[in-house]
Amino acid sequence: MASFGVRGMGQPLGIRICCCRVCTCINFGFVLSRIGLLKLMQLGLAMLCEGLLIRYGVPYADSIGQALTSFLATTGHCFTTTGILLLCYAFSDKSYNLIRQSLFETLFNGLASCMYFSSSSYMGFACVVWLHPQFLVRPGFWAYPAMTACYYMGYAAGILHALDAYLAFRHFRGAR
Repeated sequence: MASFGVRGMGQPLGIRICCCRVCTCINFGFVLSRIGLLKLMQLGLAMLCEGLLIRYGVPYADSIGQALTSFLATTGHCFTTTGILLLCYAFSDKSYNLIRQSLFETLFNGLASCMYFSSSSYMGFACVVWLHPQFLVRPGFWAYPAMTACYYMGYAAGILHALDAYLAFRHFRGAR
């Protein structure tokens, strides 16, 4: 487990300040491990996408169509599940060992990857077909660059979830 950054038995918990330790319930070893950083990057991309979609996409929902709804649903569901998993893993070694080795983590990340790829492709189509012509005609039309950045970040999130699915599958098969 030490290769994944999960705290071993001999490692102290929390942050040492002078002669005492604070935040002993948080496993900082996991948060700073490869899997923890991967989860944090997934959360960060989902948060950025969600913010761009709400700020710049919702006012032009009529132009974007179902691509906006699809992408909002994907980022919302993946953000929530990844956030819950990160909290469980950061506060409990037992949760990490039980959930990570189950099939749930592999299936969730594989499905999240497929959802991000399909939503990003749909949003890319909507950007090229409906938003780009408006961007060329209307000055100050910020929906096109924002939605373009959003679907690029969606592809990056899909790659991160695919990598996490591969690592979870390896963990499921017993390669630690």
